Amino acid sequence: MNVKKEMYGWERVGAAVCCVGAVVFAARAEVRVDAQVPAGNIVCERIEGDRVAVHQELRGSSQWWFYWAFRACGAEGRTLTFDFTDGEPVGTRGPAVSIDRGLSWHWLNKEFTRKSFTYAFAPSESEVWFAFGMVYTQRDWDRFIAHYDGSPFLEKGQLTVTRKGRAVEKVRIGCLRVEPRFRVLLTARHHCCEMMASYALEGLVGGVLADDETGRWLRANVEFLVVPFVDKDGVEDGDQGKYRAPRDHNRDYDGTSVHVETAALREQIPAWAHGKLTMELDLHCPWIRGENNEWVYQVGNTETNLWAQQQAFGRLVEKVEPSALAYRQANDLPHGKAWNTSANYAQGLSAVRWAATQPGIVFAGSFEIPYATANGTEVNARSARLFGANLATAIRQYLAARKEP
Repeated sequence: MNVKKEMYGWERVGAAVCCVGAVVFAARAEVRVDAQVPAGNIVCERIEGDRVAVHQELRGSSQWWFYWAFRACGAEGRTLTFDFTDGEPVGTRGPAVSIDRGLSWHWLNKEFTRKSFTYAFAPSESEVWFAFGMVYTQRDWDRFIAHYDGSPFLEKGQLTVTRKGRAVEKVRIGCLRVEPRFRVLLTARHHCCEMMASYALEGLVGGVLADDETGRWLRANVEFLVVPFVDKDGVEDGDQGKYRAPRDHNRDYDGTSVHVETAALREQIPAWAHGKLTMELDLHCPWIRGENNEWVYQVGNTETNLWAQQQAFGRLVEKVEPSALAYRQANDLPHGKAWNTSANYAQGLSAVRWAATQPGIVFAGSFEIPYATANGTEVNARSARLFGANLATAIRQYLAARKEP
């Protein structure tokens, strides 16, 4: 005997639920797939049975890129397969999944190929968010930075206003009440889709403000200026950002800047630094998969003296325990290897190469933080934050060993 059927008087018939003991007929909910999420990006082409055809929008990028984010509603209790019709934009652990409207994310880690993934919706899952990576927008930054409201070691400000009217955050942290020994510039999201860099930035900022040896030393000696979203409109709108025409934010540091954000950085940083910009660190994410893209690495500067400093800093990062994301200094990418060639910079000057021209600079570099897999370990919000905290420790060790500027 089917006890539930006997007790409640129902049975499933086709795509509907019929109630035998009453005159009730409820059709199965219609599945809806759309981009109505923070940083949403998707075109739903068609839904046929349990298969959904979708593709990402390039939105001003001159070359193919892989970022997407969307929600699926009304699929409770069903198993759907999502097929991408433009390239192979599914990463090394499948989609990032959120069942709490973006408050937390996990990797699906199963039932996926480079062009599709299958998801079994629980009966209670009326709305599930899916994305190429673990989406991070202003609301996430606001939630994080609110933990430090009232701190004498943090000052919120505004870099500029975007062309769409959004405020571009800048935050000063560390040694703010007296003249610091060193100044350090931290930036992220020059390419707006590279969201895992933001979790690492959280960890780094948290390391500066932590009540431990590293935090206390940094707050006594270093002033940091943090710009969490260089391409703020792209972050919020869900653009690709990479290869944005006529040039993207990370190729906009020579001639007349195309973007108001990079123009503001070029104007304000020298005035803020007063010749004490010792370090500049720009956080990125690499290509979707494959060699050089599934481990954390530094992109080697074209200047040999700066590359030597990057190597020295990398050795310090590797020795910090625990070695978050299994960073290995040997995996760093020197200039002239793989994609890191002069041809890659033909579109324009990058933030790091611009910073290398600033008075007093000793270290100008960027880290590439994979979206999902680093040396075989999982990249997620927690592990990326831990790596950021390790960067804070290494910055303290690196600067503590230097003489007065």
